Amino acid sequence: MTISLQSPPSSTVSSSFQGTRLRFSNGSPPSNLHFTLQRSFPLIRASALDTGSITELEGVSSYSEIVPDTVIFDDFERFPPTAATVSSSLLLGICSLPDTIFRNAVDMALADSECNLHENSNVRLSCFFNKALVNVGGDLAKLVPGRVSTEVDARLAYDTHGIIRKVHDLLKLYNQVNVPPERLLFKIPSTWQGIEASRLLESEGIQTHLTFVYSFAQAAAAAQAGASVIQIFVGRLRDWSRNHSGDPEIEAALKRGEDPGLALVTKAYNYIHKNGHKSKLMAAAVRNKQDLFSLLGVDYIIAPLKVLQSLKESVTTPEDKYSFIRRLSPQTAATYKFNEEELIKWDQLSFASAVGPAAVELLASGLDGYANQANRVEELFEKIWPPPNV
Repeated sequence: MTISLQSPPSSTVSSSFQGTRLRFSNGSPPSNLHFTLQRSFPLIRASALDTGSITELEGVSSYSEIVPDTVIFDDFERFPPTAATVSSSLLLGICSLPDTIFRNAVDMALADSECNLHENSNVRLSCFFNKALVNVGGDLAKLVPGRVSTEVDARLAYDTHGIIRKVHDLLKLYNQVNVPPERLLFKIPSTWQGIEASRLLESEGIQTHLTFVYSFAQAAAAAQAGASVIQIFVGRLRDWSRNHSGDPEIEAALKRGEDPGLALVTKAYNYIHKNGHKSKLMAAAVRNKQDLFSLLGVDYIIAPLKVLQSLKESVTTPEDKYSFIRRLSPQTAATYKFNEEELIKWDQLSFASAVGPAAVELLASGLDGYANQANRVEELFEKIWPPPNV
């Protein structure tokens, strides 16, 4: 979205930014374009659970940090983001809008003299890509008080040292635009190589955010690696289970009468807290209020704007506001039972044998999507380089 991800003292967004609109030709943002809020934003907590009526949003926010899934700038007043994610998807959106406030950041990346020195077009385009990510990330860091999470190239997902080099390169560029490491997270796919890269980066004090987690093996290995944030996609696992079979982990959850996505979050949360790992758990792809109620107590819940709006508009009276129940807690985690196979020290062999078909397919699909977006960015940069008026 770990160790405590504290935000700077200010928790307000620049007034010059609040009126900005980021719109797209088809009326909606590109796939996966979102500003992800990490723990660095103020909690939306009920100020007084014992007096008067409260909204459901206030009630649930007293148990978990509730995160808007997708925020168009028009929604700042309703659900103001205080942290952001910069990604290939965001770059595509910026390039489609000539008047967005971030377009200059991309144009300056394409005019960078260091990148232009590279004769090899692939190296030059990669340099432009890095510069654009960091320039936009630097602008976002000035506009939000919290963390800026930077997507690490998904095409490196199976290259541990490639991921580490990429993160070090991005850190150097962020240093040049005066964004300190404590304001940054690096979003890495949860392949075994990505998890190993996270372990090595975390040992250097570089905070990582492991994404595309669809199995207990991924979550447990990520926790053992010391990842700051681990993100599980609840709804995507549910969707897979409705149309596929043959995954032992999912079938075991269904046999118990449990939703496979919610069950994985519960198990991963209990594993992290029972074993004293520092990682924070983020539940993503939450589809409705019932999902959210079932996850109360998890560190972060990423919720769609329509769900947040419904929670905000639903008032809970003093008589029934105590019906919110914390489903996950360190206390209940302490009593959770794991079998011996689940408590092993994960290595590449045990990891590969335990990751079921759902995780394999969903991870591959996510990586393909991210890689295609990165390719599109580079193709677009090649067409518009050098930029006009620079």
